[in-house]
Amino acid sequence: MYIGQASKDLLKWPRPSCPPVVKLETRVEAEYGMPSTHAIAATSISFTFLLAAMDRYQFPFVLGLVAAVFLSTLVSLSRLYTGMHTVLDVICGVLIALLFIAVTSPIWDSMDHLLLTNPICPVCAVVAGFLLSYNYPKLDHYSTTRADTTVILGVGAGTCVGIWITNLIGLTYVPSGVFPLGIPLITYPMLLKQLLRFVLGVTLLVITRYIMKTLSLKALGLWYKVSTQDVLVRQRLEIEVPYKFVTYTSMGVVATSLVPWIDYLLEL
Repeated sequence: MYIGQASKDLLKWPRPSCPPVVKLETRVEAEYGMPSTHAIAATSISFTFLLAAMDRYQFPFVLGLVAAVFLSTLVSLSRLYTGMHTVLDVICGVLIALLFIAVTSPIWDSMDHLLLTNPICPVCAVVAGFLLSYNYPKLDHYSTTRADTTVILGVGAGTCVGIWITNLIGLTYVPSGVFPLGIPLITYPMLLKQLLRFVLGVTLLVITRYIMKTLSLKALGLWYKVSTQDVLVRQRLEIEVPYKFVTYTSMGVVATSLVPWIDYLLEL
């Protein structure tokens, strides 16, 4: 996602002109178009999920492949009918994601082990994420790409910290049995448990976002002696990047460590 977002502001290819397209997402009009980061996200999520699951669970690979292609195609096509991207933007986004998956997939297991066990990894993730956000390519006008990228990197850094904590307190486990495992039948108690976990998790994330955003903006306002109630002030580099990074890093930590721990205590 960082590669895709930064590429937009380095290449500076405009979005499709209006008319003939009808732009349905005016919030991102100031952003450039090449490549489509929605296509990158949809493709990487769908195919990463497929490749990570195929050796662990019993399911028809062809069915999984069709689902991955279908979901990533739906998102990619949505970028065309909303007027946000050209066909070339979408194709390049898909290719970037597939190339990244192809290059990194051989080391997924070893990276998993490092992220879970090495105490240096959480520190590196936070420092690298913040530095990449702070040194994001600069434009001559304000664009939401820097803010969105900071959010993405913050969540990623928080996730690295959170899973390390989860492993440290012993909540990471290896399923028993011989891989690939059978997929259990979906039952009403299971659905109810998942719903409760979802509601609990979202509630904690909303609370975390409110608290950390409020505290970080207040601290930055005092430090720089400015009013962070002003939208233009919050768009300044020295304000926007720290408050968004701190807020969403905290959310990543909560989602991957505090929420699982509470689920464990509540037997969810």
